[in-house]
Amino acid sequence: MRIFRSSSTGSAFSGWAFLLALLLALLLWLPQVQAGQAELALIAMAELPAEARVTLQAIKRGGPFVYERDGAVFRSYERILPKQPRGYYREYTVRTPGARNRGARRIVCGPPVECYYTADHYQTFKRIREQP
Repeated sequence: MRIFRSSSTGSAFSGWAFLLALLLALLLWLPQVQAGQAELALIAMAELPAEARVTLQAIKRGGPFVYERDGAVFRSYERILPKQPRGYYREYTVRTPGARNRGARRIVCGPPVECYYTADHYQTFKRIREQP
């Protein structure tokens, strides 16, 4: 291992410090890379809130949708969903009773019918299982 000397202090430190820092950075980065590859929890269609079932039916019909942003490309910045090419996923708003805005609930779908529900604005997702 090569030894580096600081010109200002004259102290020596080994490349081990660098390797340790690099290893720590990799360990912190790796969970983010693998996040989209993890197995997501399932939620049965019957377990969804009634508003989510209405939104899912509208998605299957191709609309009409209540909110202007419904059908917009979902970019999956959170890297929780399985990795797909850009433009694969679309997001749809699930009405939230009492909310003055779109609220936090969404359904995100990719073709042909691969849909996920989030009740907490993309922090967690559950894959929607339509068959019992």
